[in-house]
Amino acid sequence: MATANDRAVLQTIFNPSTPFGDIPGLDEEEDVQDEVEAFPLELLDQVRELELQGVSAAESGDINTALERFSEAIRLLPERASGYNNRAQALRLRGDVAGALQDLDAAIRLSRGCGRAACQSFVQRGLIHRLQARDEQARRDFERAARLGSAFARQQLVLLNPYSALCNQMLCEMLARLRNPDGAGSD
Repeated sequence: MATANDRAVLQTIFNPSTPFGDIPGLDEEEDVQDEVEAFPLELLDQVRELELQGVSAAESGDINTALERFSEAIRLLPERASGYNNRAQALRLRGDVAGALQDLDAAIRLSRGCGRAACQSFVQRGLIHRLQARDEQARRDFERAARLGSAFARQQLVLLNPYSALCNQMLCEMLARLRNPDGAGSD
C-alpha cells in the first residue's frame, strides 16, 4: 500500500500541473447532507426530476425551458441549494450574470458552505469572478471549492498563482528532459 507521500510524488510526476501533494480524491470526503433525511422523499424525487429535465434542456440549448424547470424545483423546495446552483448556470448561459451571482450566493448560504452544491457554487462563482478580472475574489472561491474536494478549483488556483505555474512549468520541462535525455523526437 502506498503512503500519502508516495501518492503525492506520483501525482506530481504524472500530473505536473497540480501542486505537490494535491491528490485528487483525497479530500473528497465531502460533508454532504443526507437529503433523504432533510426533505420529504417524494418531494425530493420530484425536484430531482425537474432538475434533470432542466439540465437536459440546457444541454440541448433550450435555456428558457431549463430556467422554468429549475425555478419550479426551487418553488417546490426553496431551502434546497442544488436548484439555485443549477439555475445560476442557466442564468449565466443566458447572460444574466447578476442573477447567476444571486443564485450562487443563495446556494452557498443554504448549503452552509458544505457539500456538493456548495462546492459547485464556489467553482461557478469563482469562474464568474475570474471572467470579470476579480482574481482575488475568484481565488477565495476556488480555495473554498478546493477544500471541498474540487480538482478543477485546484487547477484554477495554480493558474491564478504565477509562481506556482512557473514552478510547475519548470518541473514539467525537467521531467520531459529526464524522460528523453537525448532530445530525440522533441519539437
